Amino acid sequence: MIDPATIPHSPGCYLFSDVAGTILYVGKAKDLRKRVTSYFQKKDHDTKTKNLVALIDSVDLMVTNTESEAFLLENNLIKKHQPKYNIDLKDAKRYAYIEITKEPFPRIGIARQTRNGDAHYFGPFVSAAERDAILRVIKRVFFLRSCRKLPKRACLRHHLKSCSAPCIGAVTEEEYRLQADRASALLRGKSSDVLIQLKTEMAEHSKKQEFEKALMLRNQIVAIEGLAERQHVERPKDADQDVIAYTVAGDRVYLMVFSVEKGLLSGKQEYSFDNHEDFFEEFLALYYADRTPPQELIIPCGVSEGVAEYLTERKGRSVQVTVPERGEKKKLIELVEKNIDQAFLKNELKVRDLQAGLDLEHPPDVIECFDISHLSGTSMVGSMVQFRGGAPDKSGYRRFKIRTVEGIDDFASIAEVVQRRYRRLADEGGSLPDLIIIDGGKGQLSAAIGALEDLGLTLPIIALAKREEEVYLPGGMLPRRLDKKGMALRFLQEIRDEAHRFAIAYNRLLRSRSLGGAKRAQRKK
Repeated sequence: MIDPATIPHSPGCYLFSDVAGTILYVGKAKDLRKRVTSYFQKKDHDTKTKNLVALIDSVDLMVTNTESEAFLLENNLIKKHQPKYNIDLKDAKRYAYIEITKEPFPRIGIARQTRNGDAHYFGPFVSAAERDAILRVIKRVFFLRSCRKLPKRACLRHHLKSCSAPCIGAVTEEEYRLQADRASALLRGKSSDVLIQLKTEMAEHSKKQEFEKALMLRNQIVAIEGLAERQHVERPKDADQDVIAYTVAGDRVYLMVFSVEKGLLSGKQEYSFDNHEDFFEEFLALYYADRTPPQELIIPCGVSEGVAEYLTERKGRSVQVTVPERGEKKKLIELVEKNIDQAFLKNELKVRDLQAGLDLEHPPDVIECFDISHLSGTSMVGSMVQFRGGAPDKSGYRRFKIRTVEGIDDFASIAEVVQRRYRRLADEGGSLPDLIIIDGGKGQLSAAIGALEDLGLTLPIIALAKREEEVYLPGGMLPRRLDKKGMALRFLQEIRDEAHRFAIAYNRLLRSRSLGGAKRAQRKK
């Protein structure tokens, strides 16, 4: 372990490693000596920090000139090493974007993720209905194509009514580009600029008695004005702003970012991660590592001067950091906090209700559910989905090919996948779930319990049978019936249905691969 006397009172980064040399955590500090020694002197750490300190075997230091430089270095080190105890900055939900491609005749559509350089992206959109409504209006107003590539005959027959048909030469590149630029401006929140241009052009066409062109522009104006009315959060200022708030519940942080562009709320992003000291500044450093900071950042608590310097360096000009105590900006913070309650704490209620309904000792924060899928005994597969904090955690999903079972035997198949899952977790020292759910009845439950006993494990486990939606518990002669209108049963159904969907999807994938292989073999003959 490092001698505290050798640690400088300088800004920089520190790297904690375990006995094997694996980097566990990367942090930044304005004063390295004060920050690093605090880990070993304080006694009131949160649970995650206590676990981290217990594993630290060595400390490596990297000194910087300023705290802002430490922010930048911290980002690079976290990206490079991906330490276990740093924030895993994955959006709790993935929202779609509207994209306009950078082609000679740009295509408009929906994108699930952004790829730098391929297109312009607008969003993300929290509401799919809102996104689709905006997309429909823009396609109708500006006649942009959504097809990737269609034969000319098909385009002529199908697309002349819905787009300007650039693939058959019905519009010049210059004319099409003008429409695409206007659509982009509208998506960036510059509806007033677009309306001024359209109204000016409409007046000019009317003077020239080009009434058909004037009518088309008038229809565009009406559609854009109607679209603007749908935006429900409108602000008088032109500055782009991010509004960030968070709630700490137990060992978890629930955080939300609202993006306000040109006075309009353009979207939100949700995050949930383990609570530890300095999590907020770490979040800000990671969040703005891959995106341009806004002109103003509105946050609920004070941060170090290095944060503003870091944001300014990332943006290339000054970024205002505001911690409001009253007024309109304070109301924005409160609005985000309300959304956090709605988005996250409703999930906490589901977890608590399930704990009460099943008489569990602890809240089932991490739940794993197993299902088996086959088609007449062929392509038999198993699935496992994981819910964390009441919501799906798709990074924890697992798929299994059944290896040891021949024919149709759901009991043996469940036993196999349960044993494989928890043998691997035991071998790797992974965290076990708070509750296991088996899709099935008493027989499937007994098979799963037997698999756990073979591993020497005793975990909370239940089975949920279809039709009557009966819950079977270990040792119970009769099933337990939960309130059909209660949160607990609906939560169980949600988890079971997701496991079933995931298993069927894998089954279909294997069958399609098998069918494709058979066809290729037939062609070779």
